[in-house]
Amino acid sequence: MTPHSVPDTAREARITTDPRYRALVRDRQRFSWTLTAITVIVYTSFISLIAFDKPLMAQPIAGGATSIAVVLGVAMLVGTVVICAVYVWRANGSYDARLAALLESIA
Repeated sequence: MTPHSVPDTAREARITTDPRYRALVRDRQRFSWTLTAITVIVYTSFISLIAFDKPLMAQPIAGGATSIAVVLGVAMLVGTVVICAVYVWRANGSYDARLAALLESIA
């Protein structure tokens, strides 16, 4: 067994009771729930438009064969990728740095 595979329960207890760790978890959860709410609202709105306003969603864009539903569907998928990228950017930039500083100070 390597030293890193043995759990250090005392260190874990110091980390989980540290106010900086609790603030980090709270901030990360709040941000995650905000992004989740945005995603749910967008997807629910899209499905609601399909269910309740089919004529609007079936209208072609600029007289072509592509409908509003296709454009909104693609936009929704691109938006989902953007939301994931925003979370990764924030996690790598803010959350990881805060956690690294906390772990270094508790070492």
